[in-house]
Amino acid sequence: MSNNATLNPVHPVTDAARRGVAAPHRALAFWHTMIGKKVVMAVTGVVLVGFVIAHMLGNLKIFLGPDEINGYSRFLREVGRPALAYGQLLWVVRIVLLICVTLHITAAVQLSRTSWAARPVGYNVKRNIETTFSARMMRWGGVILVAFILFHLFHLTTGKVGFHAGQFRHLAVYQNVIAAFAVWPVTLFYVVAMGALCFHLDHGIWSMLQTLGWNTARNERVLKIASRAIAIVVFLGFSSVPISVLAGWLH
Repeated sequence: MSNNATLNPVHPVTDAARRGVAAPHRALAFWHTMIGKKVVMAVTGVVLVGFVIAHMLGNLKIFLGPDEINGYSRFLREVGRPALAYGQLLWVVRIVLLICVTLHITAAVQLSRTSWAARPVGYNVKRNIETTFSARMMRWGGVILVAFILFHLFHLTTGKVGFHAGQFRHLAVYQNVIAAFAVWPVTLFYVVAMGALCFHLDHGIWSMLQTLGWNTARNERVLKIASRAIAIVVFLGFSSVPISVLAGWLH
């Protein structure tokens, strides 16, 4: 008797179609793997790190005076005209960022759950203190950053919180920032959030480069130093604005 399984191999996709079951899409199947989630985190991380650096450089224009930073705010809404409507490209960027943040957080949460499920009982071994601290800060720092993003959107983006009635003015970035950071609890929260971002970038950039296969035995130390340097520069750049306002250097 002949072996039908050997003579007539059945392709999984064909078999799934014959049974009326939709074959999984390759991208979706890739997403459901651990390496897929890590790649998604790395790719979205590249986009988000690029945005963070660009946003920081834009914020530093405040030190050039109100005309410079307010003009920059108008530019972001007028870029692309007349092909695009006022603020249209800015909304495209916001939507892309929202998608990246959503995918990044979802992948991080699912990877953490998978990791916890794989080792429900903690290892009774000596762990590297730096690695443990970085991992903890990635989780708790991520929570702080999500809270910060939500507050920032309602605070300096829309003026819904943190301002008296009529105090927030559209496109008056310089004046809005001065009014916002004159309140010390707000300044403190921003600096703490930037500290969380610093730790997140320090560990995250290195992990991103490792996932994408950009690290080698030769450049590993250099990439780690670069990751930490970027994180510190971002922290100092963002924190310099609220601290300067609270100290009276910007008024």
